[in-house]
Amino acid sequence: MIDLYTAPTPNGWKASVALEELGLSYTVHAIDLMSGAQRAPGFLAINPNGRIPAIVDHDADDFAVFESGAILIYLAEKTGQLMPTDAKGRSRVMQWLMFQMGGVGPMMGQANVFHRYFPEKIQPVIDRYQGETARLFGVLDRHLAEHAWLAADYSIADIANWCWVRTHGWSGVGVETFPHLQRWMAEIAARPAAQAGIKIPYDLDALMAANRNSADDFAKKARTLVNTGANTAAAD
Repeated sequence: MIDLYTAPTPNGWKASVALEELGLSYTVHAIDLMSGAQRAPGFLAINPNGRIPAIVDHDADDFAVFESGAILIYLAEKTGQLMPTDAKGRSRVMQWLMFQMGGVGPMMGQANVFHRYFPEKIQPVIDRYQGETARLFGVLDRHLAEHAWLAADYSIADIANWCWVRTHGWSGVGVETFPHLQRWMAEIAARPAAQAGIKIPYDLDALMAANRNSADDFAKKARTLVNTGANTAAAD
């Protein structure tokens, strides 16, 4: 059994989608980022960095893993799924996973901060991060024009990138000019495990759709974190 500590964010969904794809039993512990639960001593004992997601694998002597990319690699290696074992195949998956960890996630995260949360609208900064996000989408689109998935088969690299790219609207970046990216997004969105994983710890999309004020409320609360500098990265 695995304990998953998470919140409804792209990084959190990476772990829950993977757990669903792998069919592993897990218990969800929702972490309320706005109340500062990620800074509680109990959670910091699992992840000293105070960010979600984190897991504790009770089948492996209560082994704790933090950082979403590290969790994906751990789960893939634990099960022998969603990542090849041969050196070249594994490397291809790792390259595209790192592409998300070092590019897509940080650029979209900063676009979110300055487009949605920051109290002042600094247009050159917004343009910078939205432009870089669009450039990265173009890299994905060109690759997906010749490949069904980011690596040879569906893998943790697809999960990691999709969980972020699917939120492109929140970052203020369109995907209309990226047909191959759209095809890939739709194929992953149709997977039952992906549909289940993005509803963990609760269905944020349904909440936003049901209440048009929810997006504004969320942005206002996140803005408070930005203003205080209180672990803003925990809300990525």
